Amino acid sequence: MRAIALGTLRWYLRLAPAVESLLTRPGGLAPAIRALLIASAHQVEYSRNVPELTVDAAVDAARMLAGERATSLVNAVLRRFVAEHTAILARLDADPAVRTAHPQWLIGELRRAWGERTNGILDADNAHPPMTLRVDLSRSTRADYRRRLLNAGIESQEIQWCESALTLAHPVSVEQLPGFAEGLASVQDAGAQLAAALLAPEAGMRVLDACAAPGGKTGHLLERLGQGADLTAVDVEASRVARLRENLARLHREAHLVVADVREPEGFWDGRPFERILVDAPCSSTGVIRRHPDIKLLRRPGDLPALAAGQLAILGAASRMLAPGGRLLYGTCSVLPVENEDVVARFLEAHPNLTVAKMPRAASIAPGALDRSPGVQLLPGAEAGTDGFYYACLEKTTAGT
Repeated sequence: MRAIALGTLRWYLRLAPAVESLLTRPGGLAPAIRALLIASAHQVEYSRNVPELTVDAAVDAARMLAGERATSLVNAVLRRFVAEHTAILARLDADPAVRTAHPQWLIGELRRAWGERTNGILDADNAHPPMTLRVDLSRSTRADYRRRLLNAGIESQEIQWCESALTLAHPVSVEQLPGFAEGLASVQDAGAQLAAALLAPEAGMRVLDACAAPGGKTGHLLERLGQGADLTAVDVEASRVARLRENLARLHREAHLVVADVREPEGFWDGRPFERILVDAPCSSTGVIRRHPDIKLLRRPGDLPALAAGQLAILGAASRMLAPGGRLLYGTCSVLPVENEDVVARFLEAHPNLTVAKMPRAASIAPGALDRSPGVQLLPGAEAGTDGFYYACLEKTTAGT
């Protein structure tokens, strides 16, 4: 069911126009029946199921959803789709937004930012993402954990440029992963695993994870800090902090967890500066569409200015809590400059007591990573095979705001 739901969302902007072209009154259709038709069209076009069986199952579902009156319509529409879908989609695919199942505004943003790289991003967004693990290197070597996977019948490959990362040949449920319940491994994209290394916390440092939930990066930071870690993890929603607490319990890690708006430090900060701060900022999530295809339907172009304003506010608040000489890592899972290098450039212009910190060149961080001054960008599905991430390291040169 999850595969059907995600697949339908992934190709919704291609399938919905195809289904609607077969309806006499598309606007008069009950939402549940419309959704059923589009999900069924996905099964016809993208699964190995016998089309006729998909139609029969959809008719049965229509009967349960809306009674007998809906079955004739569902049967007629889907039988036409089975017979005509190749021709229908060929006609609709003349529109790049339909062919790639992306909203037109997002394609425009990507083309302005990435030019000839755009088609690769669109293709990656529609691909099935790999399942990548982060091995807790304080409890196991990567080679040892890979052997444990193999003994459990799970094949994996080491990611050479990321010392803690293994990519599975085939996704499995986490319950099948040896030692998962004990915290030996976590599911985390290799691009996300870069954050801890770029922030470079050291034992004894005071660290703030400013937008912490669900806790993947928090756990990685705690692993690097070791016993007695002084890490504060903040998130604005109590439910997200509860999930963070559960994840840390599985990892057998402890942190000071706070439900607060990081833009209002006076509500939780004791005034003692942090030597390292991670700002994994809320963003458009346009770098992780392959994992969350609903982003293509839910995100709007008008969201971008508000997100950028929020990112600037979070950076401003975090910088006030940063110790002189301390490092702040700004990261997003966006591929849009308006949330990435543009935000950092605007922030540095308004805060002369911060500067770009020394960080590795993009090519040495991950294959295919791009220098996007100030910072580096990973594009989804590029040579490194990661999701899309942006990172910029900043350093506080003097006290003050």
